[in-house]
Amino acid sequence: MAVVTPALILRGTSVFLEEALSKAELRRSALAAARRRLSSPDPTTLQALALLSQHLDSAALVLTNVDSGGGVSEDDAEEDDDDGDHDGRQSFGSVSGRDEPMLTEKDQLNEFLSRQSTRVEAKNLKSLSANSRRTIPSLIRRQPSTDSLNAVANPASDFQHVFSSEFSYEDSNEYDYEIQEKKNTRSSSFPTIENRYQDLEQTSSETTCSSSHQMFDSDSILASGKHTPPKDFVCPITSNVFDDPVTLETGQTYERKAIQEWLERGNSTCPITRQNLQINQLPKTNYVLKRLIASWREQNNAYSTPSRSEHPSPKEDASDASPLRRTASPTSVISQSNIDGTTSDLRSLISQLCTSEVLAESEVAVLQIEQLWREAGPEPEVLPVLSKPAVVNGFVEILFNSMNHNVLRSTVFMLSELVSRDRLVVQTLTRVDSDVDCMISLFKKGLVEAVVLIYLLSPTPESLIEMDMVDALMMAIKRREDDSILMCLKPRTASLFLLSQMLRGENQKDLSELVNALVSERVVEGVVLSLEAELIDERLAAVEILLTCMKEDGSCRNVIADTVEFGPLLECFSTVNDGQRFLIVHFLAELVKLSRRTFNEQLLHIIKDGGAYSTMHILLVYLQTALQDQSPIVASLLLQLDVLVEPRKMSIYREEAVDTFISCLKNRDFPNSQLLAAETILTLQGRFSSSGKSLARAYLLKRSGMNKSYRAIIRAEQMGHVLGNSDENLEEEKAADEWERRVAFALVSHEFGLLFEALAQGMKSKQPELFSICLVSATWLIHMLSLLPDMGIRGAARVSLLKIFVSVLKSSRDVDDKALAMLALRSFMHDPDGLHDLTSYVKHILKALRELKKSSSLAYEMLKLLSDGQDTSADMWNHKELAQVYCSSNGEVLSIICFKNRIISGHSDGTMKVWSGADSILHPIQETHEHSKAVTSLVVSGDKIYSGSIDKTMRVWSLRKGEIQCLEIHDMKDHVQSMVVANTVSCFIPQGAGVKVISLNGGSKLLNQNKQVKSLALVQGKLYCGCYDNTIQEIDLATGTMATIQAGNRKLLGKSNPIYTMQVHDGLLYTANSPLEGSAIKIWNISNYNLIGSLPSTMEVRSMFISTEFIYLGCKMGIVEVWSREKLTRISTLQCGTSSKILCMAADGDGELLVVGTSDGRIQAWGLT
Repeated sequence: MAVVTPALILRGTSVFLEEALSKAELRRSALAAARRRLSSPDPTTLQALALLSQHLDSAALVLTNVDSGGGVSEDDAEEDDDDGDHDGRQSFGSVSGRDEPMLTEKDQLNEFLSRQSTRVEAKNLKSLSANSRRTIPSLIRRQPSTDSLNAVANPASDFQHVFSSEFSYEDSNEYDYEIQEKKNTRSSSFPTIENRYQDLEQTSSETTCSSSHQMFDSDSILASGKHTPPKDFVCPITSNVFDDPVTLETGQTYERKAIQEWLERGNSTCPITRQNLQINQLPKTNYVLKRLIASWREQNNAYSTPSRSEHPSPKEDASDASPLRRTASPTSVISQSNIDGTTSDLRSLISQLCTSEVLAESEVAVLQIEQLWREAGPEPEVLPVLSKPAVVNGFVEILFNSMNHNVLRSTVFMLSELVSRDRLVVQTLTRVDSDVDCMISLFKKGLVEAVVLIYLLSPTPESLIEMDMVDALMMAIKRREDDSILMCLKPRTASLFLLSQMLRGENQKDLSELVNALVSERVVEGVVLSLEAELIDERLAAVEILLTCMKEDGSCRNVIADTVEFGPLLECFSTVNDGQRFLIVHFLAELVKLSRRTFNEQLLHIIKDGGAYSTMHILLVYLQTALQDQSPIVASLLLQLDVLVEPRKMSIYREEAVDTFISCLKNRDFPNSQLLAAETILTLQGRFSSSGKSLARAYLLKRSGMNKSYRAIIRAEQMGHVLGNSDENLEEEKAADEWERRVAFALVSHEFGLLFEALAQGMKSKQPELFSICLVSATWLIHMLSLLPDMGIRGAARVSLLKIFVSVLKSSRDVDDKALAMLALRSFMHDPDGLHDLTSYVKHILKALRELKKSSSLAYEMLKLLSDGQDTSADMWNHKELAQVYCSSNGEVLSIICFKNRIISGHSDGTMKVWSGADSILHPIQETHEHSKAVTSLVVSGDKIYSGSIDKTMRVWSLRKGEIQCLEIHDMKDHVQSMVVANTVSCFIPQGAGVKVISLNGGSKLLNQNKQVKSLALVQGKLYCGCYDNTIQEIDLATGTMATIQAGNRKLLGKSNPIYTMQVHDGLLYTANSPLEGSAIKIWNISNYNLIGSLPSTMEVRSMFISTEFIYLGCKMGIVEVWSREKLTRISTLQCGTSSKILCMAADGDGELLVVGTSDGRIQAWGLT
């Protein structure tokens, strides 16, 4: 008995149906027989059915006969039409809504076949898994062009490959011949019907195994005419109509996003069949199914209007193209495209595009459609046909599969035309992400026309950045446009539009990277050329890009200024809207921030004289209607144009501009506008760095004598060349001074100095940035008042700003801010009335000037001026006794410090006391007895207090709420005679020889073991030791090396001559010993160990303190000598009892309070007045 194979059953079934359906009267009985034959199929029959559903090359033949009613000739088809049955011919994109007599039977048969094939799929998955991989779309049914455009691939080749084990060679050839013969016969009689089912045929080729979702009856789908979608159009996961259908290896079709989420959750099986999936990535889109859904949507009006902003409607112009790095189709189709488009049938071409199995035929269709479009134009009856989703998807398939550069350009052209005229096409193109990805890929590979289509799809700035198109956009902007096709936009223009959208993104990092790329790749020069474009929107896009580049990287200003043409930009100023006007004004205002003052003025002259109308008049009119946060920029440009010549007494332009600044500064409801107005006033000073930043602050610091700060700013802005005295620098400086004088006059002369009142209000603001900018602006204008002729407004400036500047000088923590306030006050002092007004603030001013004197020559000059010509400010100060207390019950006061408005003393009985110096009285706050013996040392390091004692311990304290709390106790294992602390290292003098170094983290060592040390000082890792034999040594704690500053070993009158105390201040070492050598105090330079001075005091000094202006010496007999640090002369003597010794002393951070501790238990305080 012969073995029954699927091939035999398939062949028999095909022959049976072919013969049975060849006669119209046998249709119904044939279908009924087929259902009976398949009602109880055996496994072999089921396998054959699975083969039928998978390989629609043969199935399409059978279904074609069913659909056509068995007709094999045109006569039969015409007879059917006469009887009321419509033939299968159908123009592309239309949907038949007729009632077919066989529709019910066909639906039932398709449903039955789908159900049976799904069962077979589950049983035979293993045997079919070898064919369960999706093939590349470009290799599916879209065969490369051959010599004959009508050639058709062998439909049974894949069939033979999959089931080769069950076919004999003869059977296969016989079957192939029969199928090919039948198809060739029907292709002449029923071309439209055949083409209708080629979509289904391709669906089967794109999928890898049989599936109920692939067994479509297209006529029933297209003719349903109902809003309820067919079940094959609905995703089983989301229950929504497919947008991006993908068919898995199991034959099931799902929405791409839904199945992707299913897999990302860790599932590895098909949601319906529960079969394991062997895929690494999802297959490509099922375009045949997608096209059928699009047709159904069209018939049932199942579309939603996309809410996308309209793109500009530019004129048609030429665009450029470069060859793609792709291999061309094997057979060129260009020669076949030279057909008279005016005589071609558009519907026939559309059918050929969407249904042809041969890639070359579809390519020819694209070229002919483009030719017809260009010749006929967007006729009313043409555009709706081409805009149908099925046709749009046909064009998209060409983008995916064609390798011919001209065909791709024509396809992009057609899609761009359709999108620009029908926004519904956007929805079709953007429904599937892979379609957009394909366009982007083509653009990146050199198809520059694709950028027009991408732009017309209106992507968001965020999505543009994710597309990674920057390099391709830059290349499109830089390239020439000499080989182009006519499009609705130039590729270069579209690239500019997309680039301007990308620069609107909110991610600062992405923005900086993009601007850096534009500047480094020299794209800016290409963007500047677009300022002369015919399209106004292109000019504005170029302005937006250049403005953003200047803000992010000001170094590109010179490149723009060297090549810019202002004429076209100024001409469109009167035709654009207000927002676009501000964009142009902002661009011009930023451009004239060049480091060369002379070049800035040249540009301002061009702007002023360019354009068909008066630029200043246009700006004036616009300023009167500009928004609050835009008006300072407009006013700035208007004022700069006005002062290009010597300011006149009256100018409506100047009056309006300065009024704008004042109103913005005073309007607290708009803080951003306040800040912008202050910044704009500062930029009017006219000096800029190479990056466009204002150098007003730097130049004012230079004028205040802060040369170090000035040079630091100049070098930070990479403007080191301005520090020289070349002829070019001198010319630029002269031009800058002249500009500064003209602008300052225009600002300060308005309404008798009303601007000073507005700046004072800004300096009172709680916004640190606004305060800082107003401080610089006010300082600049006050300084310029002393250089300009007296206009009678200096008094108004003092009334508004004097107290504020004194407050800044007194309390500011920023040295540069103090210097700016000092410069402003010095300008007031040029006027006798101003000098008189300063006398009531002289105490605060002098204190600040003493601090600034070491870094500013202007401070020294002001000190002399305020001290009536005295050589030093120290001569002006007096020490007034404030308070004293007696603690004799606690013994001697061995140590004392000032810390955070508290005075802390250490006593010989181990007591530590905390005092408050409020109201000129020492109030006791706290008393502690943590140490059991004398507290010999108190040291402040960081925010902690360290105490050393004879009880061999060191304690660490914190000051909280005005009281001290012990945090740590360290066992020093020796008496602590004198101690210094820095970071985590403590050094103290033990009971014996040497110096003991303790690490607070653990570990100790003994240094200088051969010397008896009397006093210590520790600065920057260097330990200075004063010994009993008058030796002074320096020890590097990091390396342990030792250097001798002064050699000793001498005794005076048989007594030792120790170094009683030492202090380090501003790089100088002050040491105190016996006055028998002629000078009790010696001053050493610690960098070279040279002796640079001495104090000829005759007193025996036991303690010492160094402040900014004074040297305090604590001596026997309760005397404190006050010496000038600058002149090394004694100024005064303070008395504290008659029989005590001054054992310790300290001062507060400002140097205004001096406290001492004595051997008789007294604590006394003086104030500096």
